[in-house]
Amino acid sequence: MNPWYFRPAAALACGAITTTAACTPSDDAQDEVHHIEPEATKELPNQDATDGPDVIANQLATLRADLLDVAGRRAAALVAQLTTDEKIALVHGTGVPKMGWGTFPPEALNGAGYIPGIPRLGIPQVTSADSACGVNIDDTRATPLPAPIALAASWDTELAQEYGERIAIELRTLGYTQALGGGINLAREPRSGRTFEYMGEDPVLSGEMIASRTIGTQSQKVLATVKHYAMNGQETNRAASDSQVDERTMRETELLAFEIAVKRGKPASVMCSYNKVNGTYACENPYLLRDVLKKEWGFKGVVQSDWAATHSTAPAALAGLDEEQPSVPEGVTVPPGFGPFFSTALRAAVDGGEVSMSRLNDMVQRKLRALIRVGVFDAPPTPSGAIDEEAGQALALAVAQRSSVLLKNATVPGTAQKALPLTATDLSSVVVVGGHADMGVLSGGGSGAVPSPDGNAVSGCEEPAPEPGTLPIPRCATWYKSAPLAAIRAKAPLATVTYFDGTDAEAAANAAENADVAIVFATQWETEALDLPTLSLPDPTTDPVNQSYDQDVLIEAVASKAKRTIVVLETGSPVTMPWLDHVHAVLEAWYPGVRGGQAIADLLFGDVNPSGKLPITFPKRDEDLPQPTISSSDPVVRYTEGLLIGYRWYDAKAVEPLFPFGHGLSYTTFVYSDMVATAALKGNVTVSFTVTNEGPVAGAETAQVYATLPTGLGEPPQRLVDWKKVWLAPGESRTLDFVVPAQRLATWDATTHAWRVNAGRYLLMAASSSRDPHALTKSVRFLRARR
Repeated sequence: MNPWYFRPAAALACGAITTTAACTPSDDAQDEVHHIEPEATKELPNQDATDGPDVIANQLATLRADLLDVAGRRAAALVAQLTTDEKIALVHGTGVPKMGWGTFPPEALNGAGYIPGIPRLGIPQVTSADSACGVNIDDTRATPLPAPIALAASWDTELAQEYGERIAIELRTLGYTQALGGGINLAREPRSGRTFEYMGEDPVLSGEMIASRTIGTQSQKVLATVKHYAMNGQETNRAASDSQVDERTMRETELLAFEIAVKRGKPASVMCSYNKVNGTYACENPYLLRDVLKKEWGFKGVVQSDWAATHSTAPAALAGLDEEQPSVPEGVTVPPGFGPFFSTALRAAVDGGEVSMSRLNDMVQRKLRALIRVGVFDAPPTPSGAIDEEAGQALALAVAQRSSVLLKNATVPGTAQKALPLTATDLSSVVVVGGHADMGVLSGGGSGAVPSPDGNAVSGCEEPAPEPGTLPIPRCATWYKSAPLAAIRAKAPLATVTYFDGTDAEAAANAAENADVAIVFATQWETEALDLPTLSLPDPTTDPVNQSYDQDVLIEAVASKAKRTIVVLETGSPVTMPWLDHVHAVLEAWYPGVRGGQAIADLLFGDVNPSGKLPITFPKRDEDLPQPTISSSDPVVRYTEGLLIGYRWYDAKAVEPLFPFGHGLSYTTFVYSDMVATAALKGNVTVSFTVTNEGPVAGAETAQVYATLPTGLGEPPQRLVDWKKVWLAPGESRTLDFVVPAQRLATWDATTHAWRVNAGRYLLMAASSSRDPHALTKSVRFLRARR
């Protein structure tokens, strides 16, 4: 916990000031010129300036062990002692305990998967649980953290590590070995039902955040998974869709995110996805699994199938799949596709020579090496009591506070005051409307859900019957019992705070007309296996299960009469806002977790200064997306936009977004100055600039560095290459220093199948968002290309 995020409300009584960076671009600055030598470099693990000697010593010890491959040698010795049947048993699941798909001993627990151990050799069992934003197991009182998209909006790698640690601590407490979180698919299609499980649209942000989360998870001796590899951009037809995408686009976008996560995070497992990539299923795709992941990136862990994503035995094993899940035993009634492929069929393939014994040994050794390296082998978890709910809820609150994004904060007409923060002593009447704000806060569904510790805050939803032969995915949303209404009342004890459920827009608007402020809550529920039909706020047509009124109509009605209208969004994806010009402030709270109501009130009343930044572009309308519609009939998903994923599309096509990538306001003012950029050795670039808090209150700013590559390369106008989140007291300045690695300035050469830093002029930009009009710029020039 970082206490600087908590400030007394009185400190913000003077009103809000939006984030700015009052500097003039300097395109005419003298280029820094550097001659690039064509030799390769080796990278040490990232070391933060705040890392203490113990942390650095542990990093160096791990690096030394990896170089000596101590775990690999131990694993090889164990493999030599295993029988063929024992080896086969270690490379496939035995069903799904939580669904009752199989027969399990008590120690299998109640998770997503179970692989028995080999007691005679001390090899522990592997029990896995879904854990996108907390442990998805009923009746455990595990902590529902804010959604991963919210974590990404914090732009805080230290917080991501804490996030991974907390989930792992709770998994070990419950006796689980493996965390099935770590979603990293880029938000090419923001209407995807799993956008809330992922880290946004940029490969560098996504890769670095997941790497930190992975490090946190495995620091607690729990196996981490990074998923879904790869190009799994939507849920529609996910089991049959074919992502058609060229090599360069893959390598510079989604595969770059995986590359960063794999090389820095060193996950125990990489989970391959349901879809095909260029005609071949991802879980039997030699290019993805063998050539890139294992050979080029040097991944030594386990390639694990998504549940029911295996389609063959020998082709999958030879392509690089190491573990089939869930491999439901024959005779168990389940939807099609759940296996088994790697049990008796794999034994037959080995006996018949289709799959070599050396390949089977490699599959097993990878698993054992991961168990040893992470620490599970020598200290397997056992159920050990109750979850530390106090610690979990404290982190949930901190993540929600540090990830919420203040999208708009206008001056209230007739005053000199910004709409936020609210000052309790100035309020006599408050109207709160909609979004079940009297009950709780929203969460996402599917495997990325976390059960509410105290039961669903909202009752009465009726589950529709699942379609025959399909995996039953709940359609009723889960709400956590953290009511924003109660938290708002606690902040303004002298005001009359009235709630309207939103079903009667006219009544809510009439009440808002006589109130000091109207706070409207709007929600968007999404889940695995179901894409959103539109980015418009859900209504009874687009989400008849969870939504009983038109939210856009409600907001327009309230805004037409209220003196001050604030909209709080609880969403997993961007939403369009036809009412934006008529409201005074918008706060994006995402799915804010089990303490979300408190966090929202803290932000609205200024006890916490907003510091989140968007990890994903908010478009003005669906038609502005690269893929205007999601086809339910055409299984081919064509990445015709190429490199133009996310903000790169809007930049290249000169399309104005509603809110750009990296955007986020504060209750104080940040100014950037004194930028310097220098070409360094081996293709790296050093950048420094000063950030000053010129406002009246303390706050955190995420200072972003973008690069524009030389002309003629076919690249988007700019790409994110680095960032730092810094806290500053009023009047404080800090100089931030960056070393931009060469790969972040490189392009992928599909002819030589290698990265290339090209000769020419590179423009570096220091900015508060991807479209900061006050960004600083400096350029450097490389005289020679480098591979």
